[in-house]
Amino acid sequence: MTQSASPKPPRIIDRYQFLSVTGEHVPVPDPQGLVHLQFRRFAGCPICNLHLQSFVARHPEISAAGIREVVFFHSPATELAEHTAELPIATVADPDRDVYRLFGVESSPRALLDPRSWTAIVRGIALTLRGRFRAPAGRQPGGRLGLPADFLIAPDGEVLAAKYGAHADDQWSVDDLLARAASARR
Repeated sequence: MTQSASPKPPRIIDRYQFLSVTGEHVPVPDPQGLVHLQFRRFAGCPICNLHLQSFVARHPEISAAGIREVVFFHSPATELAEHTAELPIATVADPDRDVYRLFGVESSPRALLDPRSWTAIVRGIALTLRGRFRAPAGRQPGGRLGLPADFLIAPDGEVLAAKYGAHADDQWSVDDLLARAASARR
């Protein structure tokens, strides 16, 4: 689904209970603290692997800031579990893109055609070829053209900040997330 205008995030979200690929029930919003919803592409996506590793490396710092990570992929749960079950981050399969649509997260050819994403594509593929990441399935039922998105959600469901990516490697860094969380607390 390609949209011509930039989507607008919801101001307040309803309460949801998502099921992670490890069987954990994930409340969003979380009454215990902030939630960072990440919408990524498909299981094994080289760009997504690079991005998630930066969050895994700094997971203790993110947790200490009172932020829970919840990452959505438009892949089936069985395939996603092969790539993410060992991560300290809740990952949720959304192969029909129901939650993506709810948050206005798009797909577009510009996901891969934008030159700003090419460095991450090359780095991610190189690490996959070296065996650092598991290779994705050849066929992706949800496609390969997803755009990333990030949302910071307060315990009451208020969307404190949102970013819709313009290309496949356009998402918040850990520093971006921590700065937004600190700003929200002020």
